[in-house]
Amino acid sequence: MAIFVAMIGYMVYFQFCRANDFQNSVYNTRVNTAEEKVIRGPILAAGGEALAETKVDKKGNETRNYPYGRMFAHVVGYTSQGKTGLESSENFSLLNSNAFILEQIKNEFQDAKNMGDSVVTTLDVDLQKAAYEALGKSNGAIVALEPKTGKILAMVSKPDYDPNTLDQDWEALISDDSNSNLVNRVTSGLYPPGSIFKIVTALAYVRQYGSTDSFNFDCDGALTSNNFTLHCYDGAKHGKENFTDIFANSCNTAFASIGMSLKKSVFTETAEGLLFNTELPLSLGHQKSRFTLDKDSGNPLTMQTSIGQGNTLVTPIHMAMITAAIANDGLLMKPYLVDHVENNSGDLVLSYDREAYGMLLDQDEAKLLQKLMEAVVEDGTAKTLKNSKYDVAGKTGTADYRDEDGDPHSWFVGYSGGNAPELAIAVIVESSGSGGKVAVPAAKEVFDAFYKNK
Repeated sequence: MAIFVAMIGYMVYFQFCRANDFQNSVYNTRVNTAEEKVIRGPILAAGGEALAETKVDKKGNETRNYPYGRMFAHVVGYTSQGKTGLESSENFSLLNSNAFILEQIKNEFQDAKNMGDSVVTTLDVDLQKAAYEALGKSNGAIVALEPKTGKILAMVSKPDYDPNTLDQDWEALISDDSNSNLVNRVTSGLYPPGSIFKIVTALAYVRQYGSTDSFNFDCDGALTSNNFTLHCYDGAKHGKENFTDIFANSCNTAFASIGMSLKKSVFTETAEGLLFNTELPLSLGHQKSRFTLDKDSGNPLTMQTSIGQGNTLVTPIHMAMITAAIANDGLLMKPYLVDHVENNSGDLVLSYDREAYGMLLDQDEAKLLQKLMEAVVEDGTAKTLKNSKYDVAGKTGTADYRDEDGDPHSWFVGYSGGNAPELAIAVIVESSGSGGKVAVPAAKEVFDAFYKNK
């Protein structure tokens, strides 16, 4: 009896008093042997649906199962052939058991495994399905989050893979360099931003000149400097424009002209203030977006950079974050995927609260960009969204890459909810054409799904 009481005291002490110390210790060998003592816990959607779970047969053999297969492949990740996605970032919680203490003692005596904790995500199954179907058979990425909280509600990347057959498909997947199915394009896909980068150029202009009120431009469809000629998309000639017009029309020549007028230091500081060349506040592995322009950069490169070409590369998650900050009057909330962790009885173990990252731009700057993005929907390149049952604002983009003869990437970034923003989104559809014709309809499918039951 004394031994039994001592065991209870020992387990309670380490379970509740010293747990955090030992969990974070480099000498904690329990982390390395946890799989031998704990059945890996499930990963759940916000509504409680299982996104990953461990099946145990009568012989005690464990199989990790992914009920939604390809749909959540990149964000949930996998545990064989290494670990990725939430399976990696939440590995400790999934292999940690906060089961009722008497249950743990019983399992200890019976040499049975404890059940790992459940990781409850912010992901919405219906919204994820809408984003997955919106991409269809195209390669690309869609990510959607709440501007006011930072909760990521959907994250889709294509081409994808089936995590349930990963071991069988592994050799084929890693040998296919052309498609890179295993790469999460939302967080690690680096793309030329095309005209969605005009958000950055517009902000740099405001910071250098203070106002857009006196701006005017006469677009004849082409602009030449140092023997380099840049054209507006599809040969358009926009004529006389004010600042709202050039943004709504996505006028390349106007923004190229602006770019050449900007101090390189202002342009660079604006981009880096929006987290270019910087690690993002994100738990999943990701690539840094890249912006390079210095005093030695000539006009041709500056012109291209101003319209989102040149050497600039971005990730979809980064552009969604910038969009969310604009919608939220300049304040960026840290994006997050895990709402809370609970034990196998549903008792709360750990809760994650919203957390502000900081102001990426001031409120006046954000309000100006909001008006510009509203004009894109009302009178510009995203009119497909104009008659929606919800307020929406955004920016389209068409990004050339590699082979100039190939179809460009199609971009859209935007948010819904007006002054009370509810959803921010970034969509890229690879090699598909103009943003207004391809990415905007895909975004509309996601917005429609979000508001379907509201």
